[in-house]
Amino acid sequence: MWATDFQLQSNPRLSCPRSFNMWWKFIVEITNEYKILRGMLSYSALWPIGCLIQQTIEGKRPKNYDWARCIRYSLYGTFVSAPMLYTWMRCANIMWPRTDFRSSLAKAFTEQAAYDPFAIILFFYGMTILERRTQHQAGQEVRDKFWDTYKVGFFYWPVVQTVNFSLVKPKNQIVVAGFFSLIWTTFLAFVKTSHKEKSIEQLEQRA
Repeated sequence: MWATDFQLQSNPRLSCPRSFNMWWKFIVEITNEYKILRGMLSYSALWPIGCLIQQTIEGKRPKNYDWARCIRYSLYGTFVSAPMLYTWMRCANIMWPRTDFRSSLAKAFTEQAAYDPFAIILFFYGMTILERRTQHQAGQEVRDKFWDTYKVGFFYWPVVQTVNFSLVKPKNQIVVAGFFSLIWTTFLAFVKTSHKEKSIEQLEQRA
């Protein structure tokens, strides 16, 4: 035993995989115990990736990516979106414990009526504040972009969440939602930056 430990300590090639396995096991155990962390870890990567996809599509390359914007998306996804979605899913599973199609459909459309409007408003308002802009500008951002965004989400999310609630185990629902959230986040990033410079100039003139 001592010889084995000495061999691991003296040979980094042997000790590194063992250390990695220990850390990976620890991460798996703690995310299984505290499921909210699983969503937060997923969203800490998915949201900035969505931002990078949007920037790539609009023609940017790594040398001129807006990394500060990516950090803002990561912070928002980790500390706002993931906990908020986790809380909603727990409430939805308590209100509709069954996983049949009718219950899943009820969850999905209740989400559209109660959760999504608040989430969209908070996104535009919160991200504008993170850009160090005024509350007036944040409010105008919401007024300009809420309805068009909500109309797209009204058709997108009921399909996604009906499948998610009816076919996916509760412990994995936030991860599955995170995957489709990557597509949604990319869309939000497009909407957030659309006509941005023009809107800001108009707001500054009004102020």
